[in-house]
Amino acid sequence: MNAPAAATPQLGFGQVRHTRLRPARNAFAYPTYFLMLPMRSLQRHGAGALAYNRRAALSFHDADHGDGRGPEAGGALGWLDGLLHGEGITDATGEVWLHCYPRVLGYTFKPVSFWYCHAPDGALRAIVVEVNNTFGERHCYLLDRPKFGAELSAAKVFHVSPFCKVEGQYRFRFLRAVHDGLERTVCRIDYDDATGPLLQTSVSGTLEPVSVVSVRKALWCHPAMTLGVIARIHLQAARLWLKRLRFHRKPAPPDAFVTR
Repeated sequence: MNAPAAATPQLGFGQVRHTRLRPARNAFAYPTYFLMLPMRSLQRHGAGALAYNRRAALSFHDADHGDGRGPEAGGALGWLDGLLHGEGITDATGEVWLHCYPRVLGYTFKPVSFWYCHAPDGALRAIVVEVNNTFGERHCYLLDRPKFGAELSAAKVFHVSPFCKVEGQYRFRFLRAVHDGLERTVCRIDYDDATGPLLQTSVSGTLEPVSVVSVRKALWCHPAMTLGVIARIHLQAARLWLKRLRFHRKPAPPDAFVTR
């Protein structure tokens, strides 16, 4: 579907799910919330009730994405436009929706963020999947001319988990739909190694405008959500280690920052 007409910041309330299929099954599901931000509208018209590049209990900062540039250097949107232009995509000049975690109580860790890049007519032109690992490294997967609901794939080239080799491919599927006046989004990423399907992950949620009420709801229900993200990553790693899964040392990051 096209980007929503009302380009206002949104909060999504939903769930993260993760299942490892082998050699030992491990599955979990956690409640979560996330931001869905119309980045061009934010630059042109401001962020409304969202704390944007300033301290707050819940906020968004440009420096948490891309090459870390601040608003004085074009911010995260300037970085994204430069990345797209460097890959020959010059027509994604419509709205850009960023699905990401906020800073909560001054802290954030963003395992994966999704940039939905639209053409001027509202058609989806590209998706940039921005991945961070716990070693302070970052990599982007660029999906060219994607479609909502269609399966997309990219070769895995970036180390994320010490319990997975850097091999195989990711399979992506993105959905945005409106039911009974509520917009819902689903991002699914499945991982196949050299043997076959290994991981099934998804994050989903129902969107509502960022407001004093929705921010209070997020903080009240999950007061230290982003600290919980990193804590749960290490908890699940400990569980896999106790199950005696093979540990793989971290290889050097890929030479290219973007994988198409």
